[in-house]
Amino acid sequence: MQTTDIGATRDRIAAHLVGRERELELTLAAVAAGRDIVLEGPPGTSKTTMLKAITAEWGIPLLFVEGNADLTPAKLVGHHNPARVLREDYSADNFVAGPLVEAMQTGGFLYIEEFNRAPEDTLNTLLAAMADRSIAVPRVGSIPALDTFRVIASMNPYDNQGTTRLSTSVHDRLNRLAVGYQDDDAERGIVALRTDAPGALGEALIADAVALTRATRDHPDIRQGSSVRGAIDCVLVSGQLAGLRGISDPGDAGYRELVYDAMAVCLSGRIHLDEAAETTPERVLREIWEDHFILHPAAAAPG
Repeated sequence: MQTTDIGATRDRIAAHLVGRERELELTLAAVAAGRDIVLEGPPGTSKTTMLKAITAEWGIPLLFVEGNADLTPAKLVGHHNPARVLREDYSADNFVAGPLVEAMQTGGFLYIEEFNRAPEDTLNTLLAAMADRSIAVPRVGSIPALDTFRVIASMNPYDNQGTTRLSTSVHDRLNRLAVGYQDDDAERGIVALRTDAPGALGEALIADAVALTRATRDHPDIRQGSSVRGAIDCVLVSGQLAGLRGISDPGDAGYRELVYDAMAVCLSGRIHLDEAAETTPERVLREIWEDHFILHPAAAAPG
C-alpha cells in the first residue's frame, strides 16, 4: 500500500473516530507495513472500532476469535468433516476451515480478543502463519496467506486471572501498542455521538455520566473501573428514567438521585473491586456520586 493511500485511509477513518488519532495512525502504519500487532488496553477503548474501520476501508474481512481455555488448535485452524471422513476418508475437500485459515485465504484480519487467555499450544499454532505467511495442514497441504492477512491480538493489562504467559517466540512476532482511555473531552464526544441526548438535560447527563464513570478508574477500592460504555448506558438509562419521573431539567430536585439510580444499574456490574476491599459496588458508587455532587458541587453544575 502506498503512503498516499495510507494517508487517505487515515483521514477517512479519523473523521468518524473520536480521540484516537495517534493510535489509529500507529495501528494503520503497522498493518500497512505487513506487521502483526497486539493492542494492549482495557475494554472500551476503541480497539475493535479501529480495526473495523481499517478492514472496511480495505474491503477485507475481520474475523473475531475469543481467547479462552476452550480455543484449541483445531478450532483455530479447522477440522475435517467427520461425516465425510467416514464416507470418503480424509481429503482436502472435506476440510472445514477455521478462522485462522479463513483469514489467510480471504486476506482478512484475524482478531483474537483476550489473546493471553488462549492455551499456549493454540498460540504456538500462529507462529508459522505470522512468520511464513503460510500454514501446513495435515492431509490438506500448505495454505498460503493473501497479502492483506494480519494477526491482531488484544489483551487487558489489568486482568491477570486465568491468563497465559506469552512465550518469547510469540512476543517476538508481534508489534505492541498500548491503548489507554481517552481524555475527558474525547469521552464526552463519544457519549454525545452514541446517545444523541438533547437539550440542557442531555448536556448535563453526558457531562455527569462521563465524570462519574472516569472516577471509577481512580477509586482506591476499585481494581478496574468502567469503560466509556458505562457512561453511554448511564445517559441512555437516565434519559428513560427522566421521562418516567417527569424530570426535564438538570436543576430539578430529583435529577441527582436519578443519576445515582442509573449509575447503580449501569456501572455496578462493570467495576471490579479490589479483593481486599470490604464493601459493595453500590457503596463505592454512592461514595463516587457523593464526591461528585455533594463534596464538589461546582464541578457538577448543570452542563
